Amino acid sequence: MTKLSIRTGDKVKVIAGKDKGKEAKVIATLPYKSRVIVERINMVKKATKPTQRSPKGGILEIEAPIHVSNVMLVCPSCSQATRIGRKRVEGTPVRVCKKCGNDIDK
Repeated sequence: MTKLSIRTGDKVKVIAGKDKGKEAKVIATLPYKSRVIVERINMVKKATKPTQRSPKGGILEIEAPIHVSNVMLVCPSCSQATRIGRKRVEGTPVRVCKKCGNDIDK
């Protein structure tokens, strides 16, 4: 399993694909596929059969996973899309912004 530098709840900027330039929050990560699901990004239509939950069924719009290489983390302190560095603070690993040097995990 690969380790992702992007976690659920992070704000990311899409740097490739049809939604290029948009910023949104990560809903879920799929590390075994190296993909993330981002809120209102890469929307696809899905046909569903009628069930007890949705008696009519029909066509739903859902977020499809996007490859992690197509998104970039937005630093909470400098508000810019940045690469991620790692350092140890008091024995625990912390993600660090490469542009401003501040900790991302607080």
